[in-house]
Amino acid sequence: MLTTQPRFLSYSLVALLTMGTLSACATSQPAVQAKPAAAAPAPAAATPAAAPVAQPTEHYFVVFHENGRIYPIADKANYLEFMHTNELIFTRTRVGEGPDGATLVFGIQKKEADDLAKPSKAELLYDGKYEPTGPFYGEVFKDGRFYVFGDWKDFKDYKEHGEMIYTFTEIGTGPNGETVIYGLNKETVKAGRPVALVEQFNALRKAK
Repeated sequence: MLTTQPRFLSYSLVALLTMGTLSACATSQPAVQAKPAAAAPAPAAATPAAAPVAQPTEHYFVVFHENGRIYPIADKANYLEFMHTNELIFTRTRVGEGPDGATLVFGIQKKEADDLAKPSKAELLYDGKYEPTGPFYGEVFKDGRFYVFGDWKDFKDYKEHGEMIYTFTEIGTGPNGETVIYGLNKETVKAGRPVALVEQFNALRKAK
């Protein structure tokens, strides 16, 4: 059912170059023809600037509420509002249809509420009926931790299995000191700390 009743979330819910100087002293020996100074080395080629990180065009957020409800949200504006005000204006609820009988509360955008015959994007993502194809960013907030993803396949694997093989964890770097766990894969884990993903996580907080 669609409801405009606010859904509250307890947000407990991360080189110094030295130059020597040459000195000459008076001498009775014949002068020695000075050798021409060596040509200065050519300046090193400038390192090309790193390519800008592709900004996400697809977003998906899932909040596991401490009251047992699960909130899937497919747009960052709705998600940030939820985190900031602890409420969602437009929702559709599926009672007992989540894992272990949890109730699902889907965040719906205002424009989606104008056509209730169609499922929201959050529902399509949750049901596996929509596959993001552009640059992706997603978060899961569960048990007081943030799980962050920069690849839809990584997110989907976590959704299906509830765990991740490759991760990078930062303790206490969440907005309220939460642990942030970045989901990686066998390719992205080779780079070490996922700098671009960390920047996206922090930038999202500033956007509000």
